[in-house]
Amino acid sequence: MGTRPRTVAVVEDNPSMRTSVERLLNACGLTTKGYPSAEAFLSHATPAELGCVVLDMHLAGISGMELRRRLKSTHSRLPVIFIAAIVDDALELKARRVGVAYLYKPFAAASLIAAVKEALAGDATD
Repeated sequence: MGTRPRTVAVVEDNPSMRTSVERLLNACGLTTKGYPSAEAFLSHATPAELGCVVLDMHLAGISGMELRRRLKSTHSRLPVIFIAAIVDDALELKARRVGVAYLYKPFAAASLIAAVKEALAGDATD
């Protein structure tokens, strides 16, 4: 069995946050590909070529949770690390059931790196 691809998709509608996450992960030796929306991800990404996705919960248009549902409906096992700026306990509970991690902005760099490494190692559950 091959190893999981190392490219990390970053789906975040805030350009400065998306760039910051990508730069952090690039500094750790990871390749990233940024998407400004779930729609852009669905149109341009090839999930089989990705190792995991860092996904903003509160995107304009298709939400992060809806994007996760759509991936699941295509039988994608792509691990997801959710990030959010708004506290929503019910949404967090749902997201923690299907994601590797749920991080509130601003999150510690070490927390994101650890979650991404867990996802890329294949330790993440579907």
